[in-house]
Amino acid sequence: MSRIGVQPVAIPSEVTVTVDGGHVSVKGPKGEQSWVFPPVVAFEVKDGQIAVSRTQEDKFARAMHGTARNLIANMIKGVHEEFTKQLEIQGVGFRAAIQGQKLTMALGYSHPVEYTVPEGVTVTVADNTKIKVSGINKQMVGQVGAHIRSFYPAEPYKGKGVRYTDEHVRRKAGKTVA
Repeated sequence: MSRIGVQPVAIPSEVTVTVDGGHVSVKGPKGEQSWVFPPVVAFEVKDGQIAVSRTQEDKFARAMHGTARNLIANMIKGVHEEFTKQLEIQGVGFRAAIQGQKLTMALGYSHPVEYTVPEGVTVTVADNTKIKVSGINKQMVGQVGAHIRSFYPAEPYKGKGVRYTDEHVRRKAGKTVA
């Protein structure tokens, strides 16, 4: 039995969950999300909670039991309170600016790095070095944060680059002359 899948997901009062077979729609104050699940999992909404059960006992059904429960929990949390990722840029002359849906970063290259923010994700820049990525879809927020970080990951010698605010960069000593 799945330890995660058997736990019911609490539904806040501002959130509405609609189940139609394998199609689950979640609507809340921040937006709306929906997902189509395979027929090996079934859903039941009652008493302000949604419970996930499986209809089969094969390996795929057991794997989808916990996965479906966590996807629904993330959808409910996303439409109730947005997901956020905080990034910071460190380095002399390194900075970022946002113009519409385009994030422009100066990261020490000979050209500015431009990134078009996808629909459904909001990117804000504060103090030219602090980037906040937010949205209702946890996967998209994480993907955008990882993509922005991939343009110049923090390097271990000087610590320059783009990093998450809670990320610890292990520093290395440089070469020494004997």
